[in-house]
Amino acid sequence: MLRRRIASAAVMMAAAFATDAGAQQYPARPIRFIVTYAAGSGADIVARLIGQKMTEAWGQQVVVDNRAGAGGNIGTELAARATPDGYTIVMCATALVIGPSVYRKLPYHPIRDFSPVTQAVVLPFALVVHPGIAAKSVRELVALARSKPRELHYASIGNATLQHLAGELFRTMSGAEIVHVPYKGTAQYIADLLAGQVAMMFSGVPPVLPHVKGGKLRALAVTTARRTPALPGVPTVAEAGVPGYEVTLWFGVLAPAGTPGAIVRRLNAEIVRILGMADVKERLSAQGAEPAAGTPAQFAAVLKSDMAKYAKLIAQTGIRAE
Repeated sequence: MLRRRIASAAVMMAAAFATDAGAQQYPARPIRFIVTYAAGSGADIVARLIGQKMTEAWGQQVVVDNRAGAGGNIGTELAARATPDGYTIVMCATALVIGPSVYRKLPYHPIRDFSPVTQAVVLPFALVVHPGIAAKSVRELVALARSKPRELHYASIGNATLQHLAGELFRTMSGAEIVHVPYKGTAQYIADLLAGQVAMMFSGVPPVLPHVKGGKLRALAVTTARRTPALPGVPTVAEAGVPGYEVTLWFGVLAPAGTPGAIVRRLNAEIVRILGMADVKERLSAQGAEPAAGTPAQFAAVLKSDMAKYAKLIAQTGIRAE
């Protein structure tokens, strides 16, 4: 029995040493960095910034592979099925944890099929209204919507998107009876909001910031837990009258489940270092993004928390993808 225990311990130690040795030699060839959205998208910009810095630091090419389509599901499935050796990683977004609640069947599971590396950035939405709406604060908007149920319409980029969920969470938590109007593109819904065809929307900050500064739109709040430097005088929705409200668009890096822990830790350490660089922070800020790097365990907690949060909201509202 003692000999078996000693032999077993020796095997485990040898495996650990082999893994550590592999991590020390990693990467020995190019890394594929799958992005589940199109070139030029926010996720793509962040991935290319990280990939460029990794290439410079490690001397191995990090190749960004855009696999857009089906709400991010095409690229995500490809990453889930990749060999778990550290040579395939994927940049995902909050949509990853929404999918299981809005699609009847997915070919992957966002928790079981991946090893979290790190959350990368967070991007707030701004709650903006047309200046013709007689509300200059969230409390006034809620009061107006309650006094005129279903007369105020809010735009989004489509059914079951995070923008849609932001509006539905606001509706259910505040009691404001607002009506969802889905669009197929950012330019279309901003044009209709500027024209007063819809009353409000939850939008990424960069597309609406020039209109807010020009007085063509009014920013009432941001959806994140903290205020954003891009709109320093604008409160959070929670501060402004809907306690506990928070919706955050995030991008994060995953590896296929089973990727050796030592390699995950090396990837994590490098990406955290990159996201802490001054020039990287400056370029991210221009995109309305804020670094949010942390440990794999912290990112795993975000995945589980957001998945449960949006599953509850979707079950409550009956939201379905188009």
